[in-house]
Formats: sequence, C-alpha cells, structure tokens
Amino acid sequence: MKQFDAEQCRAALPFRTLIPALREAFAQGATVPLRHTHAIESQGVQGTTLIMPAWNEQGFFGVKTINIFPGNGAQGLPGLHATYVLYSATTGVPLALIDGDAITARRTAGAAALGADFLARKDARRLLVVGAGRIAALLPAAMRAVRDIEHIDIWNPRPVRAAVLAETLRKQGVPNVHPLDGTPASLEAAARQADIISCATLSEEPLIQGSWLRPGTHLDLVGSFKPNMVEAAADCFIGNEVFVDTDEAPTKSGDLLKAFDTGRFSASDIRADLQALCRGQHPGRSSDQAITVFKAVGSALEDLTAAVLVYKAG
Repeated sequence: MKQFDAEQCRAALPFRTLIPALREAFAQGATVPLRHTHAIESQGVQGTTLIMPAWNEQGFFGVKTINIFPGNGAQGLPGLHATYVLYSATTGVPLALIDGDAITARRTAGAAALGADFLARKDARRLLVVGAGRIAALLPAAMRAVRDIEHIDIWNPRPVRAAVLAETLRKQGVPNVHPLDGTPASLEAAARQADIISCATLSEEPLIQGSWLRPGTHLDLVGSFKPNMVEAAADCFIGNEVFVDTDEAPTKSGDLLKAFDTGRFSASDIRADLQALCRGQHPGRSSDQAITVFKAVGSALEDLTAAVLVYKAG
C-alpha cells in the first residue's frame, strides 16, 4: 500500500487539474452513501467525527475519516484532522493511505471554485475571504483558477491570523492582498464591495448579512456543515439564487435550516446542485444583476476524485 503525505498531495492537486476533475466527476456521478456522523466527548472536550465512503465505476473505493474539534484554535491547532484510505472497488485491496487534511482542504476549495465558475459573474475581480484557516488559505488560489481576481480582502475575528495569511499569500506571489482589522464594520465594508465572498469558518453565528450583498455578488459558504453552524444570515438566501453542492446540504447545513425556519425560503427554492450544473441541466446564474449563493457541506465524491488523482500521480 502506497503512502502519500501532505506535500505529495499538494503537488498532485493543482487547482487547474483538480477543478476540471471535479467537474467531470460530478457529471459522471459515483455511489456516495450518507456520511456517518458521531459526537465525540472525552475529558470534557467535544468534537465530531465524520466517516465518508464513496466508490465509482472506474474501480476505486475510498473512505475518509475526518475529526472536527472547533476548540482547537485556542490551542493553535487546526480544527479539522483527517485520514483517507483508497481501495480497489473490485477486490477491496488497500491501495493508498493519503493525508486526509490536504485532500479535504484542496477539494473543498476546488469545489468552491467550481461552483463560482458557474455562479460568479465572468468579470468578478474582487474577492473577500472570511476565515484564515487551512481551507481559507487555499480559496484565493482556487478562485484565481476560474476568475481574474485582482483584489483580495481577508477577514478574521482574530486580525493577527488574517495578517499572517495575507503575508503568506504575498510570499506565494499573490498580488494585492489586504488583511482587515477583524471588526464587524470592516467585514461589512469589504462585503459591500466584493464580487465574490467566500466563507470558510466554523462559526455558529451569522457573519454575513443579506443587506450587504449588492446586485451581482456571489456568496460562497463552504465552512459550516452541521445544523448548529451558521456563516450567513437567513436573508442572504431569501429572494436570491441559491445552489448547493449535493442533496445533503439542505439536511445538514445550519445556514439553510435557519433560512427554512423563517418560512420565506424552502428546499424547493434551491435551484440546482453541482451535478445538475456540471451536466448542463441548469445554466447557473441568470443575469449579471442576480445575487447567487452556493452552500456546500462537502461530498465524498470530491474526496475520492482527489485521492485518485494523488494515487495516479504517485
């Protein structure tokens, strides 16, 4: 059985390779059972583990185990840790053990950019990243793979983390990156100017308000994945063009569930998922003036796609 570390995953998954692979995978489809979710509690600390299997007709079967501990930030640790095991779908033979953190971060950012490629205006130039963790750090590169981004703002409630990420991105050659001061006022001001707002946090309180979204904005929500997690207020969804990654999102996403609770937005108002977009069954954004929202909770299909790319590259 081969083993691939984080650096090997990064090398095998540049976004200009990963995003088209995700597009093809959603168009082709795969078998993706509902994820298993378990609450973990030990020594007074609470977390969540997800077990996410998927297999395809190309002969690959994979299982990701991902552990989410929101309190890790206070200890200087990432909130998510994961492992991925890839098998033959025809024999069950283990093929590879892969760094699940790298898989998760890159496929999440890649799926966000895939959604934006259908839903953001073609002339989108200004990106606001909300968050400064592992996934947020990849969103500028992912979005730049599908749009000509010229200005990037980074907001985090701990402004030092936004500053560190901005400096890291500059060293990687990303131009025109601006860390914000972490105040709600700076977030609102940046959101009102953004063409794309991409949120990757574990927030349990709304960060983005619907009144901040000007016509033509694309709001991308990829951080929250449980009913108690919320990145955007309910009015971000009401009356706007809403899309999801998979049909699990309406049952898992706190953002969507809170919007449903208003009685002014329902699952039937969701326009399409990534599979329908990738198969050409829905055109995506209706006009340059529309406000689009993409809510993702992640899919084992994405993990499998990324894992196979890593395996084949090795």
